[in-house]
Amino acid sequence: MSNQTVSPGALLAGRYRIAELLAEIDGARVWRAVDEVLSRAVVVDVLPVGDPRTNLLFDAARRAAAAADPRFLRVLDCDMHDGVTYCVREWAGGRPLERMLGTGPLTGQQAGWLAREVSEALENLHRTGLAHGSISPSTVVVTDAGAIKVVGLATEAALRSSGPGSPEQDVHALGELLFASLTGRWPGPAPAWGLQPAPVEHGRLLSPRQVRAGVPRSLDDICDRLLSNPPRHHAPLITSAAGLSAALSGVVGSSHEPPNQMDETVQVARQNGSIDDATQVVPETLPPALDPTPPAYESAYQSDNGHQQHSAYTTAPETRPLRRQPPPPSNGNGRRRADEPKPKGSWGGRILILLAVLALLSVVAMAQFLLKGAMNNDQGSGDSNKTTNAPQTSTTPSATGGVAKIVSAKDFDPLPDGNGSEHPDDVGNTYDGKTSTTWTTQSYSRPNLGGQKPGVGIIYNLGAPTTVSKVQVTLKGDGSSVQLMIPKDDTSTSPGAVSGWKPVATEEDQPEGTVTLTPSAPAETQYVLVWLTKLPKEDGGKYRGTISEVTIQK
Repeated sequence: MSNQTVSPGALLAGRYRIAELLAEIDGARVWRAVDEVLSRAVVVDVLPVGDPRTNLLFDAARRAAAAADPRFLRVLDCDMHDGVTYCVREWAGGRPLERMLGTGPLTGQQAGWLAREVSEALENLHRTGLAHGSISPSTVVVTDAGAIKVVGLATEAALRSSGPGSPEQDVHALGELLFASLTGRWPGPAPAWGLQPAPVEHGRLLSPRQVRAGVPRSLDDICDRLLSNPPRHHAPLITSAAGLSAALSGVVGSSHEPPNQMDETVQVARQNGSIDDATQVVPETLPPALDPTPPAYESAYQSDNGHQQHSAYTTAPETRPLRRQPPPPSNGNGRRRADEPKPKGSWGGRILILLAVLALLSVVAMAQFLLKGAMNNDQGSGDSNKTTNAPQTSTTPSATGGVAKIVSAKDFDPLPDGNGSEHPDDVGNTYDGKTSTTWTTQSYSRPNLGGQKPGVGIIYNLGAPTTVSKVQVTLKGDGSSVQLMIPKDDTSTSPGAVSGWKPVATEEDQPEGTVTLTPSAPAETQYVLVWLTKLPKEDGGKYRGTISEVTIQK
């Protein structure tokens, strides 16, 4: 028997009935089969006669057999038959992360829970001195029951001739998996696993929150500590599965039950103290909640790309609050029974009360009229030289005229100089009334935004043309330069290019605190642009602008 003669219907080693070809990996074939001794489905990897990976596969199978964590699919058998090397593994119906991400990123709770399950399995594995060697979106599967299974322990790396790997490589690979789950983008220089590469700024991978709005800050920090070297904000690197498990458990909890709804993300995170009431958590809707309801049977592999393909996610039913129904009428048709006494406050009593109130109002109005006439007579008689105290009107205009309401706002980093995005999910922090919440720019190599662009900022929409007398901006860090800009032409529209705006006030090299931008004359506009042209230096030698609060005065 050879690799070519192993085909559907063949009986391998007198026990495994070959059913269908699932994939090919560099000449190795992966089959779904039936163990006729135990009457169960299995996966069989088959190498052709004389394949140089034979010894690698045998060694990998022995190492994988020592793994006791149930989240790893077990190796059941590995042997040779008629010169063909085969390795038999457990079968798990479900869907790999690779296929799930083809429909969009996971919610924060789902991504964190999935990564924590894998990290706990790796933690137990690494204690034995072993490594998986090939953690990827194709080797992490969500089963039909909603559990996590990691396939190809050691054997996947052997089939791909990539070496046994190391615990540090496993942890880094899991960081890539977490990043992809949160953003739907691959944190590498080229497309992979059906995902486009994540954006990079100045040679540094953007964090998940910079790539996709709504990523929880706690998961963004964990991902940065896994993939960035060094991490932002002087945070320590996460290099072990144990450290990653602990960090993720602090965010998503320790339950092994799959998450169902995004509001649970907020509740669990707040209970664990990983977010507070000031932390903005944006509701997420893609993909649908983890649902243990098994779908129709699908192949565990898809032969066109050599990666496992499973299925398990379905849309969770919508939960609606119960609506309290009004009590039924006494006789079932909305009318009172004839023998039922009238409630207090019947119409007769109500009319009498109303007439009494009207009479009292008439008396009050007449008294006011007579008093006003007497005062007018006093003012019109007497000494002709008597000075009349006329009502006084203030000639000093109001200092502010009130605070203008900000209807909405968006970050402004226009192309071609900018990349079109500057932390859009944090813009709301600048007009939430809290100086503890902030919006920050990206990090730049020089204070003039690296010389790459004239500035970045935030456009505020006042909802309608409004007279703007001044704008107060609370800045973090020393050395910011900021401008107040309005549209050059039609102030009821928001220009998409910097050339469409004109500065009406400028303050340069400002210390940390609140700066007031005052136009030479009040400006009538619906849109206001707060524009940073110079950024303060932060720890680490980079430059980043920070705005904590903006108040627009009429």
